[in-house]
Amino acid sequence: METVALCGGIKELSASIHGQQIPASYAFPPELRDSGVSNVVQATVPTIDLQLLRSHSDEERSEAIRSLGRACEEWGFFHLIKHGVSESLRQRMMAAGRQFFELPPPEKLKYTGKHVLDPIRYGTSFNSSVDQVLCWRDYLKVITHPVLNFPESPPELRSAVEEYSRLLREIAGELLGGISESLGLESPYIEREVQWDKGFQTVVINFYPRCPQPELALGIPPHSDHGLLTILAQSGVDGLQVKHDGHWVPVTPLPGSFLVNVGDHLEILTNGRYKSIEHRAMVNSDKERMSIAAAHGPCLDTVVSPAEQLLNQGGNPLQYGKMTYREYFEVQQSNQLRGKACLNIVKV
Repeated sequence: METVALCGGIKELSASIHGQQIPASYAFPPELRDSGVSNVVQATVPTIDLQLLRSHSDEERSEAIRSLGRACEEWGFFHLIKHGVSESLRQRMMAAGRQFFELPPPEKLKYTGKHVLDPIRYGTSFNSSVDQVLCWRDYLKVITHPVLNFPESPPELRSAVEEYSRLLREIAGELLGGISESLGLESPYIEREVQWDKGFQTVVINFYPRCPQPELALGIPPHSDHGLLTILAQSGVDGLQVKHDGHWVPVTPLPGSFLVNVGDHLEILTNGRYKSIEHRAMVNSDKERMSIAAAHGPCLDTVVSPAEQLLNQGGNPLQYGKMTYREYFEVQQSNQLRGKACLNIVKV
């Protein structure tokens, strides 16, 4: 059965076991599932109205920037509403992504990547070559900037990815401008420092099939994201949990919204003021789940370091050293996910 998963994906494995026990290689021990977090609690992730951030009213825009700063500092996650991306485009992306995972295994396996920077990569788990326990997840990763890539099949995916990635990159740029201002910096500061015109964008389509033993499996284990901002669309099925104040908080998809989170490189750039937050994907036995993550990072050759203006504010000395985004990306994507362990390699 493990061979089925590695050759065809979790979709094929889920269909082959017909509600039986999952293979032992997909069963996470309690210490890895819990990740030191005591229990699951209910709390409300902040909501940011992008229309207010775009407002011509100085008062409305200033309040939106303050709200954005609080969300980044207190949660590292927020729902984004009134963003201007049509629901029809979001549904086109979900439908085209589903069509890809429904392709025959040989069609999908054409995109099995050998390197984390391959322009198109299909796979299962997170990094199945090194994962000690495999994740209940199939994925398609497509680099969409600075060069747009897309698989040949299904043909519907090309136009959807092209429009979707362009609009989300524009939104990410607007958010980075607001985040810069929330820190007391000039609006273009972050974009200028990370060479945003050459910035790295990846669209990752995740597919989490039904799992007969969801109490043992994980769609993806606790981790933080590389880069600056990740913008996530969810299919409407619960599964994402965010670490907040020592607890796991389930994040129910807010209809029509995106979920945005702070990445490791925004934590580095802000010298730890805005922190990347661990999150994980749960699975269930009743429903398939999909999500589409658009990860936005600096130019691959940019060395990201804390903004000098933010150093020693409130006794905040330099916390992070220097490393190119390319080096960090390759280290994080080539190894197992272990919470925020990768960030330790650049801590002073």
